[in-house]
Amino acid sequence: MDSPLFPASQPFDRRAWPMNGRLDFWHARDGWPIRRYRLGDGARGRLLVINGRGDMIEKYLELIDHMARRGWAVTAFDWRGQGGSGRLTDDPLCGHIPDFADYITDLRDLARDWRADGEGPTAMLGHSMGGHMLLRALSEGMTQPDGAILTAPMLGLHTGPMPRWLAVALTRLMLWRGLGDRRAWTQKEESERQRRMRQKRLTHDPERYADEIWWRDHSRDIALGPPSWSWVNQALESTRALEQGDGLSRIRCPMLILAAQTDQLVSTAAIRRFAARLPTARLHVYGREAAHEILRELDPVRLDAFARIEAFLDETAR
Repeated sequence: MDSPLFPASQPFDRRAWPMNGRLDFWHARDGWPIRRYRLGDGARGRLLVINGRGDMIEKYLELIDHMARRGWAVTAFDWRGQGGSGRLTDDPLCGHIPDFADYITDLRDLARDWRADGEGPTAMLGHSMGGHMLLRALSEGMTQPDGAILTAPMLGLHTGPMPRWLAVALTRLMLWRGLGDRRAWTQKEESERQRRMRQKRLTHDPERYADEIWWRDHSRDIALGPPSWSWVNQALESTRALEQGDGLSRIRCPMLILAAQTDQLVSTAAIRRFAARLPTARLHVYGREAAHEILRELDPVRLDAFARIEAFLDETAR
């Protein structure tokens, strides 16, 4: 049954690009080509979608189309070193970055050009690593949007049974051994059991997980595997620096944070701590019904998240 909270979803082919979109490259200040996709007329405003580590634009076509149909001019991009934005090592499946500051520079410059493209309300949505980068960039002085949304933001890493201090020590050892640009772990998906284990860490929806695999298999140049040891080191250092610094006090834009209590990739406890320090933030934490990829979950969670985002933007980005 349809309701305001769970609106009926329109049929959407998640394995095809929406009609009338534009796929091109934006070039960073050092000339690096950043793959970019734009869709929507912008009658409602402009939305910048900032995806997570290992992601590619194709994973979020359903979200992009959904928001474009509601009048938003949506822009999404692939971070340098992943998706269709090239690689930073000879290993095409290694998600490597030497310094998160490179991500921040790209985001600030791209957002500046994005703002200059049009008028009207602006909103930014960052998922996982993208949520961390958005929060960090805002804390470092990036022009603030009318509204910001973070979904399962990487504000602390979920290190499992390994305590954080041990993860830091192991990572520094690997850097000392000169393995910074090597894969930090393996991503086993050879068997159905291995694929199911990875799927459950991301989403309860096997069909949307299968969409990701389909895109990777049909466009091998966008496929990516585990991060490098350098990426892990940067993630550990950047999340700690953001939490311990005073930059959060500079963030004044309204913010909606969606998280999953049982997230196995990022720390929900860290998300709660950050939310408590952000005076304009409102936090909603899903229970066991949601995994890390909230916007790619089964429809009860996904449509609830979409409804919360739309209500938030209707209130703040006018």
